[in-house]
Amino acid sequence: MSTWTADDTPDQTGRTALITGANSGLGLRTAQVLAGKGARVLLACRSAERGAQALRSVAEAATGAAPELVRLDLADLASVREAAAAARALTGDSLDLLVNNAGVMAVAKGRTKDGFELQFGTNYLGHAALTWLVMPALRGGAKSRVVTLSSLAAVPGRIDFADPNAEHKRYHAATAYSQAKHANQVFALELDRRLKAAGEDILSVAAHPGYTSTGLGSNMAKSYSNPLARGIIGGAHSLGELVFAQGTRMGALPQLYAATAPGVEGGDYFAPRGLGWLRGYPTKVSTVPAARSEAIGEALWELTAKLTGVTPDPV
Repeated sequence: MSTWTADDTPDQTGRTALITGANSGLGLRTAQVLAGKGARVLLACRSAERGAQALRSVAEAATGAAPELVRLDLADLASVREAAAAARALTGDSLDLLVNNAGVMAVAKGRTKDGFELQFGTNYLGHAALTWLVMPALRGGAKSRVVTLSSLAAVPGRIDFADPNAEHKRYHAATAYSQAKHANQVFALELDRRLKAAGEDILSVAAHPGYTSTGLGSNMAKSYSNPLARGIIGGAHSLGELVFAQGTRMGALPQLYAATAPGVEGGDYFAPRGLGWLRGYPTKVSTVPAARSEAIGEALWELTAKLTGVTPDPV
């Protein structure tokens, strides 16, 4: 694994992948690599225009089946249900890979269509609901995998079970982002535990891209009042971007490894191997302690079902 690159991605001929947020950044790069290795790729995108542009780009890289577009707005549970139904219909309930990649980062306070705090609702609840809703298709795939994208921001995060949607507390964009990415990681491991308990031949794993220049850092920077912090964290020409950030070609490697490499086991977590897990080739790392807690995993599972109204799968 020491110098694993996209070129080392195994042949994906005959496999079908659904990738959220595939119109730009890490999602687009992941879609291009998988399509270039022969996979049939479904691009789940919110914007029809940007999705169409990405579709053309992925089609140019494809060596197998033509990519297809699935309309998905993770901030709208009705859209999540429609996207899951579309994916199941397009694949004939035979899906080999789900990459929960899309997300928003440290945005101003807002609400999803269903009233959830925007980052928790988009980054976490939308993906959890989508995963449960396409599980029948994943069962119909071959050695299927679910890859959920977390972040270094998950480390200081925690899930506020009493007020996950910041209805009764002061909102802070970076804290809300940390909670969402923390929840992504907890969900990935709880899903793995439940899949194993049910005897399912499906892997649930997680990955994070380190410090990758995707354009989202500027939002995180805006959440800090200190000018020095803003200069270090965000913006295309910030100190953080210039010194620490890597491009999407490297940033996508942990999720590509998690999605395709042989030897990956359920519950694994992959990140860049460099100093502070900020950049570099992919390696297996430890999850946050909460992700290893069955009690926290079960509590999040139940909270998610209550908030989304989606029946958990597996139960």
